[in-house]
Amino acid sequence: MSASSTPPGPGLTRRLLQLYVGLALYGASSALLVKAGLGLEPWNVLHQGLAELTGLSIGVVSIIVGALVLLLWIPIKQRPGLGTVSNVFVVGIAMDGALAVVPDVHALGIRIPLMAAAIVLNGVATGLYIAASFGPGPRDGLMTGLHRRTGRSLRLVRTTIEIAVVVTGFVLGGTIGVGTVLYAVAIGPLAQVFLKVFAAPAPPEAPASVAGASPEGAILPR
Repeated sequence: MSASSTPPGPGLTRRLLQLYVGLALYGASSALLVKAGLGLEPWNVLHQGLAELTGLSIGVVSIIVGALVLLLWIPIKQRPGLGTVSNVFVVGIAMDGALAVVPDVHALGIRIPLMAAAIVLNGVATGLYIAASFGPGPRDGLMTGLHRRTGRSLRLVRTTIEIAVVVTGFVLGGTIGVGTVLYAVAIGPLAQVFLKVFAAPAPPEAPASVAGASPEGAILPR
């Protein structure tokens, strides 16, 4: 769904609120995983590794990578929506903001529950912004676009890309650990639950097939 096709309607304010609260919480939850230091979600392993390499903040790297991934939508003929473009900027800004205000944590007895809380919060955030139906994030859209263009299963495409970004990020200095594994196992079920909790009614002008932008396929870590 393109940004220009976002339909008006009585639910638009709620959907916009869901979108931006969800994206901000996504960035905050990613920052909490960084502070926990027990492993990051796949793409942020890459972002952290690139941040170590370049000296940029992880949020800025997330924005740059998101913009570059969005350029890859052109050859696979994906159409970005408001949520797609907003995802590029809001998540990275929120992540850097949260990292600036949340103190460092050293005690394992605090880091473990912080990791668990971050993963649950990430599931809440994912449910919020995907249920708003303003289009997938750039990384999600790359996966679903390649799935559609190549005919390969979504699971295969997702696994291949995420293994590549995790390995690359780890080599560059990104953090993998139990948090990475728990995130991979938990995020799908959590997102499914919170998608139902935050589901917004489809506007009458746009069928669910358009407004929803295949939310099942979009339940991928960014």
